[in-house]
Amino acid sequence: MSAITIIPSSEINYHQWDVCIAQSKNPMVYATSTWLQQMADSWHGLVLNNYEAVMPVVWRKKLGIRYCYTMPFTQQLGIYAKQLQPGLEEEFIQALEQFVQYGDYAFNYGTTTAEWAANVHHNYILPLQPAYEIISAAYSKDVQQNIKKAAKEDLQYATASYSNATQIFQELYHHKTPHVTPADYDSFRLLCHTLDGANQLISRQVLNEKNEVLAIVLLIQYQNRIYNIMNSTTTAGRNSSANYWLLDNVFKEFAASNYVFDFEGSDIPGIQSFYEKFGAVNQPYSSIHINRLPFPLNLLKR
Repeated sequence: MSAITIIPSSEINYHQWDVCIAQSKNPMVYATSTWLQQMADSWHGLVLNNYEAVMPVVWRKKLGIRYCYTMPFTQQLGIYAKQLQPGLEEEFIQALEQFVQYGDYAFNYGTTTAEWAANVHHNYILPLQPAYEIISAAYSKDVQQNIKKAAKEDLQYATASYSNATQIFQELYHHKTPHVTPADYDSFRLLCHTLDGANQLISRQVLNEKNEVLAIVLLIQYQNRIYNIMNSTTTAGRNSSANYWLLDNVFKEFAASNYVFDFEGSDIPGIQSFYEKFGAVNQPYSSIHINRLPFPLNLLKR
């Protein structure tokens, strides 16, 4: 008989937790103890028996009400197991709803939540197993033209530092994500320091003849997945199609490998279209909304 226990992070066996994530059918870096410990305000784990399956729950409390929320720079959480037995997803979701009273929870692409009135989100991936010639042959004409345009410039593809990648991203895009605080960026930099020590960080950039950054990307490698965490393009970079050239060089570097490139989104049509131009395919995931607030709060907060 299955038994799901709700365990505070301070009491979780991180080794067993991380082994469960790594050996699951759909391992994702966001659910590792390293990520959770650095990026979550507070978190508990829903644990099946002796770490046969796990599900992280990131939460905060306001006016005595515990609610789940999405960590900055985090897309999917959900249930992780070598094999999900029939009915197990329902048991985990019921345990989640017993633990939190409100919030939105994003599951990973391997979790089926259709019968729970889930919202479906888009996430685009590009398998990098084929040779570069096969990958690039799937580019749209627009991508091919932009790469040719960039190739005429005196550009350099080079390694970069995660500190520079995060700083440029914060400077260029902080106004688009007002919910991400300076403290969140500081926490993410500490996470990057840890991941860099474990050789899980990949930073690449495109420089012009003046050695100025035109485009830069911060990638995280976990298992067979490369996550596009932060991708930035300056005004000069857009004018020279530098980001097309940057991504093309990343795919060239990691082609014919066991990796899958995770674009990390998006539900925004323009971004979807950009990713699709590179031959990326949609790997959707879902989220559910929880509202167990007492009356009349449950009517005010939908």
